[in-house]
Amino acid sequence: MQQLKSLTDQELISLYLNNHPTAFETLLKRHRDKVYTSIYLFVKDTETAEDIFQEVFIKIIDTLRKGKYKNEDKFQQWAMRIAYNLCVDHFRKSKKMSFIAGTESFSPFDIIGDNEGNMEQSIIKSEIHTRLRKLIDQLPDEQREVVILRNYADMSFKEIAQMTNVSINTSLGRMRYALINLRKLMTEAEMVA
Repeated sequence: MQQLKSLTDQELISLYLNNHPTAFETLLKRHRDKVYTSIYLFVKDTETAEDIFQEVFIKIIDTLRKGKYKNEDKFQQWAMRIAYNLCVDHFRKSKKMSFIAGTESFSPFDIIGDNEGNMEQSIIKSEIHTRLRKLIDQLPDEQREVVILRNYADMSFKEIAQMTNVSINTSLGRMRYALINLRKLMTEAEMVA
């Protein structure tokens, strides 16, 4: 298993297609946190996020088995595009946007490591994340989308532009306005000195 972790995504896909099921398991483990967190930040519901997450990897498996995967060395971006499209489909069906509400069992910020052993710093960080999540939810949909994709899915502006079918300048502009709006919201909420 340790040997599989050192392989590239493309090598794992090749192994999986040659009847090596643990290769896909390694690929899934490698990318699940980013894909799941991005989905969760869009849909803001644990059950819906889990359903969409499963649907993403079912689509990935189907595409791989049919031999239609062509994005060599860009597996994560491809998986994120599938996740994004399924989230968009979900919203088209439901025609509503909900707010991020962490649950007792999951917070999207739980996967961000905290190497500090200091409990006080941990509590302060958790409070800041909670307040920031609420402010991000107040942004217009397009701005919130860019913030999530850039900061939580770790995507480049070029990838965001391609995924959302807008120009790179539009993506950059949305991020700029999102930051301006977040700054205003922070000032109003007295989070900034």
